[in-house]
Amino acid sequence: MQKVSTLQCTLGGELEFSGIGVHSAEPVSLTIEPAPADSGFQFSRVLEDGRIVGPTAVVFSNVTRTTLCTTIDLGESTSVAMVEHVLSALSGLGIDNAHLVLRGAECPILDGSANLYMQAIKTVGLKVQASTRKYIKILRAVTVRSNDAFAALEPYNGRRLDLEIDFDCQVIGRQRMIFDWTPRRYVEDVSRARTFGFMRDAKILRQAGYALGSSLENSIALEDDRMLNNEPLRYEDEFVRHKLLDAIGDLALGGLPFYGQFRSYKGGHTLNSLVLKSLFASDANYEVVSANDLPLEFDSLDDIPDGFEVKRYLRSVG
Repeated sequence: MQKVSTLQCTLGGELEFSGIGVHSAEPVSLTIEPAPADSGFQFSRVLEDGRIVGPTAVVFSNVTRTTLCTTIDLGESTSVAMVEHVLSALSGLGIDNAHLVLRGAECPILDGSANLYMQAIKTVGLKVQASTRKYIKILRAVTVRSNDAFAALEPYNGRRLDLEIDFDCQVIGRQRMIFDWTPRRYVEDVSRARTFGFMRDAKILRQAGYALGSSLENSIALEDDRMLNNEPLRYEDEFVRHKLLDAIGDLALGGLPFYGQFRSYKGGHTLNSLVLKSLFASDANYEVVSANDLPLEFDSLDDIPDGFEVKRYLRSVG
């Protein structure tokens, strides 16, 4: 009998989210719907006149901007921004297929992490599908650099992310996290990490049209080596964990989950996007493989978080 962890999955039901865009400060809403096997993640956008643009595949080639968030082009001069947190929640939980319908220009920021997305997914559970999961297996290392910052995808017998950040700020400093992915570890160790920013940058960003909706309810604010939020850090090293959360969302634009290692130092959305472009620039860098053909035990992929119902598909007979 095929293991559940080698099969694709989608949401167990439809979900609705509403809030504001962290950059626009405008009201936005997002619907996430279950999707058929082998469809991946797709975005549609409902425009003000009621027209629907999409669905468009969530893939790296559709990324148009990586300034402070990841933005995807849907065609017809229409885009969706701030996609990385919701994609991180879906990918981090091991979901393969979902259709996201956005009303507004950017996904709701919610509390600045993936936690509220994850909690909502928990209410509908995961639905296993009949098709076998596929992976992008890294065959040859690729690296992109910007001064001393870099991002790399490398061959590795597993699914690992190794991120390091270094900020001239006593609250953050130098932090590193090595993360061997399982759905449970994502929920426990990554999903609640919030986005963060510096008050010294706030005026410039707002003059440029960014962070208009940023607040202490959806971001960690730092000023003069102190944190302005009343809520304490959710993790001692919450800052690097949020960068890891972002990376998981950005790497979902590979179109399939990765089998290999991602490493980053002082990285961000731009380097995450560029390393995907470098990987797919040559067929010699990767291959698409079936979950059944990977040389590992899939016990780690069965590591479902507590409280998440997994609905098995019913095989038809006769």
